[in-house]
Amino acid sequence: MTSPGASSGPRRPQLLTADRLASSGELSSLVADLHRHEPADAGQARLRDQMLEFASANPDALHRSCAAGHFTGSALVLDPDSGRVLVLFHTKLRKWLQPGGHTDGEANLAATALREATEETGIDGLVVVAPPADLDIHEVRPPKEAAHLHLDVRYLVLAPSGARAVGNHESEALRWVAPVDLPALGADEGLIRLAERAGALAGRL
Repeated sequence: MTSPGASSGPRRPQLLTADRLASSGELSSLVADLHRHEPADAGQARLRDQMLEFASANPDALHRSCAAGHFTGSALVLDPDSGRVLVLFHTKLRKWLQPGGHTDGEANLAATALREATEETGIDGLVVVAPPADLDIHEVRPPKEAAHLHLDVRYLVLAPSGARAVGNHESEALRWVAPVDLPALGADEGLIRLAERAGALAGRL
């Protein structure tokens, strides 16, 4: 499955505050966004096409009721002053991750990413950057739940100067770290790739 139309080059990044993010409950809206997305490489193009195929086969893909998997939105929260990124130690999954979570019916995954980042970090005034920095599909095995896929659309989110993070029940700790220090925390390949791609996107602002 390929995106219709010809591309004239990478989309210029846009800064979007919460009031500029229109909500939608229509899966077709997400499908249209994925068609417009310009993948950075062949690997990202394959993931985009897999997401489109999954959406075509699963009309409830925005909801947790889709047992095979569902779309999620996540955020790489960046402090532009220091270049550090914010990670949290997830209570259930027991590893360092970026903020993110289920769409719960929201088709605008930039809005999902911003909502989850705000809720999980306690930082007001976050700004999400479109287009997505990264796409990822991975299996999760939460306690007391069957294994399923998360089709994760990932965004760069900018923190205001001097932001102080306060976590919620979903994490046991939060930490600002330099991207080069992520491997030492045991960060998975997807988070390391996200930090690299988000940093590159930030450099285009």
